[in-house]
Amino acid sequence: MSKGLKKIQKKIACKKGKASALHENSRDAQRLKRAQGRDEKLERVALARRKNERPLLERTAYFQKPIRLNGGKVLGMEEIQTLIKSFLNQHIEELSLLKKQRRPGRPPSTREDIFRMKVARDDKEYRDGFYMPDLTDENNVTCFSLWDGNWSYLSTLKWVRVSSDGNVQISRFPPNREI
Repeated sequence: MSKGLKKIQKKIACKKGKASALHENSRDAQRLKRAQGRDEKLERVALARRKNERPLLERTAYFQKPIRLNGGKVLGMEEIQTLIKSFLNQHIEELSLLKKQRRPGRPPSTREDIFRMKVARDDKEYRDGFYMPDLTDENNVTCFSLWDGNWSYLSTLKWVRVSSDGNVQISRFPPNREI
């Protein structure tokens, strides 16, 4: 229960008169309904925000693991390209597993279509510039290895777009296109 709803309930409880004087269309009941509606709206908005942030958080966590295993050292472009390719191969492996599980002659499942779209989107992003933290800057790698999974901390990191041909372009956080 949120702070706003608690305040309204407390004000209504402290009023003079019978406690059972609260009927369906009373002013106090309307106040409670509005407060509950505000709380539900805030929860829906927060849930939608977390859902939109999840892919970037998962991607960032994937690239943090090798940095921590490497002892917080800067990576070269070949290592970064290898990491990106292994990240992209995750969806390809799941897609091939779904294809194997499907009986011959059956149309692809919705989940298989979703993975196929993810693979196509990731390949296009890799050609144009794969969005990731800058792993070639020593200060950024040090800060990145300390990241604890919070969305708000990601804005302190430097971000780049690494293309498949090795071009690196400085970018900003949060990204303005979908990940």
